[in-house]
Amino acid sequence: MYTQGLDQKPDTEKQVDGTEQLVRFQARIDADEKIEPKDWMPDGYRKTLIRQISQHAHSEIVGMLPEGNWITRAPTLRRKAILLAKVQDEAGHGLYLYSATETLGVSRDQLTEQLLTGKAKYSSIFNYPTLSWADIGAIGWLVDGAAIMNQIPLCRCSYGPYARAMVRVCKEESFHQRQGFEIMLELSRGSDAQRRMAQDALNRWWWPSLMMFGPSDVDSKHSAQSMAWKIKRFSNDELRQKFVDVTVPQAEFLGLTMPDTDLDWNESRGHYDFGEIDWQEFYEVLKGNGPCNRERLAARQSAHDDGAWVRTAAVAYAQKQKRRCQAA
Repeated sequence: MYTQGLDQKPDTEKQVDGTEQLVRFQARIDADEKIEPKDWMPDGYRKTLIRQISQHAHSEIVGMLPEGNWITRAPTLRRKAILLAKVQDEAGHGLYLYSATETLGVSRDQLTEQLLTGKAKYSSIFNYPTLSWADIGAIGWLVDGAAIMNQIPLCRCSYGPYARAMVRVCKEESFHQRQGFEIMLELSRGSDAQRRMAQDALNRWWWPSLMMFGPSDVDSKHSAQSMAWKIKRFSNDELRQKFVDVTVPQAEFLGLTMPDTDLDWNESRGHYDFGEIDWQEFYEVLKGNGPCNRERLAARQSAHDDGAWVRTAAVAYAQKQKRRCQAA
């Protein structure tokens, strides 16, 4: 239990104080109060937030790579400008989230080291390749659509800095989802080759998009506690089901076929039934055995090394400015 700031007392008295702190903390959570950086919080709450927010930040940064791959090959100037803006947004999201993580007492250097050494994970979806222009549409429509489903409830997260960061992130993600759907709409109304391209992208990105919500609730290690602390508001399976229910009618509007022979509307449930997810594939990707795992980390390591001179120059400039202020 996190006990920083408590008075030094005998062990039994410390335990009483810690228990009272924990009760008061949970009461604040239950009352939907926001927890702020200087507030007392249990170690488990702090660690859970660091893990979740840092993984979210890493995902935004690594997520720039598969789309950045198509900036120079976008079919029109308009599409190039939109994709540039989107990739720039993702970089900004990463920075917001790294800043939110730093309020929990971990440094940016530590976070970067955890990513580059493989200690920290990022979303499994970004370990798949973008093979055609339609993949950029599928990512916007499906991947960003799944992200929005996950992230809108985070605007009500119990931790203040994370909740506030997510407000802007979600607004920008909504733009990303719309531009992705627009690409898929144009392709689906285009030539036979373009329709086949759109269908192929849907076939390849559908199941990895469902995996984005994380393991099934029965297998999730963190979901129940995160919901009790109101870090999360819905379980993985609840969000996944909601995503399926929203996305299937959109695919029908596009005239595309979902790559799931078990997909069917269940009148009694009021939801779509869908097939079994290949969780073995999901866990293999998390272990680093996905199609692009090594490529993604190598790209991030290269960018980190190439940017060393910028970080050095920034530190030198800050130190120079500090000396000037002290001299004045």
